Amino acid sequence: MIDTAQPQAARDRPPAPLPLSPGRTGARRVPPAFLRPGPARGRLRRRLPAALVSVSLAVPMTVAARPEAVPAPVPPPLSPLRAATAAVLAGRYAATRDAIGTASRTAAAAGHRWRAAMLRAMADPARHFLSFDGRDGGRATEVFGDLATADRIAVLVPGSGTGLDTYGLLRGGAMRLQRAIGGRGAVVAWLGYRTPSTVSLQAMTPGRADEAVPALRAFVRDLARLRPAARVGLLCHSYGGVVCGRAAPGLDVADIVLYGSPGAGVDDAAAMRTRAAVWATRGARDWVAHLPHATVRLPSGTIGLGEDPLSPRFGARIFAAGDAGHSDYLKDGSPALANIARILSGHAPAEVSDDS
Repeated sequence: MIDTAQPQAARDRPPAPLPLSPGRTGARRVPPAFLRPGPARGRLRRRLPAALVSVSLAVPMTVAARPEAVPAPVPPPLSPLRAATAAVLAGRYAATRDAIGTASRTAAAAGHRWRAAMLRAMADPARHFLSFDGRDGGRATEVFGDLATADRIAVLVPGSGTGLDTYGLLRGGAMRLQRAIGGRGAVVAWLGYRTPSTVSLQAMTPGRADEAVPALRAFVRDLARLRPAARVGLLCHSYGGVVCGRAAPGLDVADIVLYGSPGAGVDDAAAMRTRAAVWATRGARDWVAHLPHATVRLPSGTIGLGEDPLSPRFGARIFAAGDAGHSDYLKDGSPALANIARILSGHAPAEVSDDS
C-alpha cells in the first residue's frame, strides 16, 4: 500500500454528508449548516444538545455506515514478545507476514483483487508488523525504524475512517514522522481498534474509544516492559484523541499530543489523570475547528466528545500547526511535523501559540 496523494481541496474540506461507495467520486457537497459560518451555525450549536438527544433516541448506537466486509481468516495466536531484540522482533515480523499473506490469498479467492494486492504489498519483507488482523475493517500495528535500539518511540493513534482501505495515509504520516525524529527514533502506527466511520453516530460518541482503551493500554505497557529506557509518546489524530484521552489514566508515557482532535472524551486535561505533558494543536484550515463541543450524558451512554482541546478551559499546552488541513499535520516541511518531532524528542516546540 502506498501513501496515496489526494487533491488538497478533497483532503481539507469537511466530510460529505453521506459516504461514497469505494472507487466512486462525486460532486463537491455543501457542508452541513453547523460547519458554515454565520448565524445558522450559532443557532445549531445552541441546539446541539437537544439534537443529539433526539438522534440518540431515534438511531441505535450500533448502527453506522461500515465499509463492505472483505473475508479474512482468523489470525493465528501470537506468543508474547519476550524481548525487543533484533532476533525476537524478526521472528514476530515473519509470523505476522505469514498471516498477512494468508489474508491476501483469502481476499483474492473471494474476488477482492484490490484488497489482495494491497495485502501483498503489506507482506513485503521490508515492512515490519507486530500484529495484523484483516477482519472487520482491519487492524495492524506497523513499526517504522528499529524498535530494538530506539530510545524514542512515538505511538501514532489514528482517527475515524481509518482501516485497511485507507491505511496508506496512516503509513505515509508514520514514515514522515520517523524521518523527522530521526536517529534512534521509532514510530509505531497503531491501528489497534475498530474506528468509527467519519460520518456516523459513533464518531460523535466515545463508545469506540472505550472499546480501544484496553488494547492501547496493553500495548503501551508492553513497550514499557520491552524498552524501559525509551521515551514513549502518544500521537493522537482526530478521533484518536478520544482514544488517548480515555486511555490516559495510568499510562507511563512522557507526552500525549492531540492534533486535529474534536475532543479527548474528557472535560479537561486534569481528568486524563496522567503525569504526561498534554499537548494540543489545530491547523488553520482544519474543518474540525468548526465542530461544536457539547456533551450529553444519557442513561444509555454519552454523546459528544468533551471540551475543545485548544480551549483554555481544557488546559493543554498549545503549539502552532500553521495552516495545516485535517490530513496535513505530518506533511513534510510543515510546522506541525517539526513541532511534534521536537516534543517527542523531549524538546519544547519551536513555535508556541496561545490561539485556539
